Amino acid sequence: MILKPAPTDTDIHALLQNRWSGRAFDPDRHLEEEKIAALAEAARWAPSSMNAQPWRLTPVLREQDSAWSAVKDSLAASNQTWAEQAPMLLVVAAETLFADGKPNRWATYDTGSAMMALSIEATFQGLMVHQMGGFHPDRLREALALPTHWDLIAVAAIGYQLSQENIPASLAERELAPRVRNPKDSFWLNPKP
Repeated sequence: MILKPAPTDTDIHALLQNRWSGRAFDPDRHLEEEKIAALAEAARWAPSSMNAQPWRLTPVLREQDSAWSAVKDSLAASNQTWAEQAPMLLVVAAETLFADGKPNRWATYDTGSAMMALSIEATFQGLMVHQMGGFHPDRLREALALPTHWDLIAVAAIGYQLSQENIPASLAERELAPRVRNPKDSFWLNPKP
């Protein structure tokens, strides 16, 4: 696995520092059931408003699920070229209603929290997660017969990273580029009196 630790200004946990969204997945390595179970368990323990746990995660395995092609085909063309190598595509949705039928305005926030927990567990398990917003929600909803009150948020490609020497030239520049982030003062705002 290529380690690309974030060049942080302050020490942070190694799992956070080493989590990154690569694109070069090893098409020959399947996900073990126990690792898939660990990802689900990590998401399960994420915090949520009123403990509603509104995330709805639909895993689709390349080698096992008939829906694989439909999910892959729902992705933007630029994402399909590399995501098709991942052994699992995870459809990420948020149920926007509480159990009593009232709107849950925190559903997407809570679902993001669950996906961060899943992503950190994936890093611990030696896996890579790349979340994508480039997909066609209508195609995806129809292909998987998903309820209309589920807000389709992302599709995540999950799998093992391809070894550096096997990364195709079309992905090498992005995979091997240094990691960068905006400075903290772009979001960590101090209110002025």
